[in-house]
Amino acid sequence: MTRDGFVADWEALRRTDPEVAAAIAGELNRERTTLRLIASENYASPAVLAAMASTMNNKYAEGYPGRRYYGGCEFVDVSETLAIERTKQVFGAEHANVQPHAGAQANIAVFGAFLRPLSDDKVLALKLSHGGHLTHGSPVNVSGMWFTFVPYEVDPETELLDLDRIRDLALEHRPKIILAGFTAYPRVIDFPGFRRIADEVGALLWVDASHFIGLVAGGAYPNPVPHADVVTFTTHKTLRGPRGAIIVCREEHAKAIDRAVFPMMQGGPLENLIAAKAVALREATTPEFADYAARTVRSARALAEGLADEGIRIVSGGTDSHLVLADLRPLSIGGAEAEAACEGVGIALNKNAIPFDPSPPAKPSGIRVGTPGPATLGMDEPEMKEVAGILGEVLRRPDDERVRSACRARVSDLVARFPVYAG
Repeated sequence: MTRDGFVADWEALRRTDPEVAAAIAGELNRERTTLRLIASENYASPAVLAAMASTMNNKYAEGYPGRRYYGGCEFVDVSETLAIERTKQVFGAEHANVQPHAGAQANIAVFGAFLRPLSDDKVLALKLSHGGHLTHGSPVNVSGMWFTFVPYEVDPETELLDLDRIRDLALEHRPKIILAGFTAYPRVIDFPGFRRIADEVGALLWVDASHFIGLVAGGAYPNPVPHADVVTFTTHKTLRGPRGAIIVCREEHAKAIDRAVFPMMQGGPLENLIAAKAVALREATTPEFADYAARTVRSARALAEGLADEGIRIVSGGTDSHLVLADLRPLSIGGAEAEAACEGVGIALNKNAIPFDPSPPAKPSGIRVGTPGPATLGMDEPEMKEVAGILGEVLRRPDDERVRSACRARVSDLVARFPVYAG
């Protein structure tokens, strides 16, 4: 502890709990020696990490700034208000709630604000196996257990969203909410088109922007906020903040959203994480962040092109965002096997279903790769072309130890040139 706030006392942690300290040190070493291609992961800045590990952790603050159920909230009110105002500024939002602990809680709060559980209220949402999210109506998730979902799919030929088909489903089922957003859809979403459909059937338009919101902040992806009634997003993916979430909405929905977050969904907010969200949002206004966002999309396109050159089929033919969905069937290898093979050479990515996947979810036909982490470290198109070549070598000959050894060396050289937390 220092007089002016907080500085992490690493030596104290090592003395107090050497086992946890060893695990933390191991994770740092893993991040320094592994190429991170998981689309939902990134590197928070030292400033964001400092806010997370601050004395804001010690304050209980049920309620909202100026309307707390505990005393002594004058300083957490300052940081939470900064997070709210910065969110509104960055995205042009009328109202922001920065308290959700995670994306799942934010999404369930939206359901709670507008839908009746176990009723006939319907939600039109992208099918999980076509790029949607677990909380968009999967039967194993509370969203699918409590609410009625009508799934839409991508077009079987183009693997793109077909707004005409989505409109037909909306006219047929008259949903209360139309949900746009993805976890494994690589293309730009036509938010004005979704808005027109929602208006035609009298539905609320909700966009789950968890994956691409940092690209929006950096000007590299269209902003859904002007078109949507509600937008939810996580803060730790492309936004490079702490693990958590935010909800923005039109002013007319502010009371419903706030009540759904607290007291319906959550108790005391995590004020240290809210302070870190404020830091990340300030960083998102800088020219450096805009450069990072553009580099993220540019690198993803280069990675997609490089993988196609290696004989891998790219779902939808390319990407407009930070992620690439790849069909590995041309190489006669499954997604789970590919994930393990890549981990063996120091590349972290994840297996993923592709649209109309003939294989089961546990052993899907594809992988999902993303460039937010590499872009944060400064990697760009040349490095992604190099990575595509490494992936091609590994995936064509996953059992060849000479190939694996050579690829491990190439990955080690690459990550050494772009160090993590080098200071």
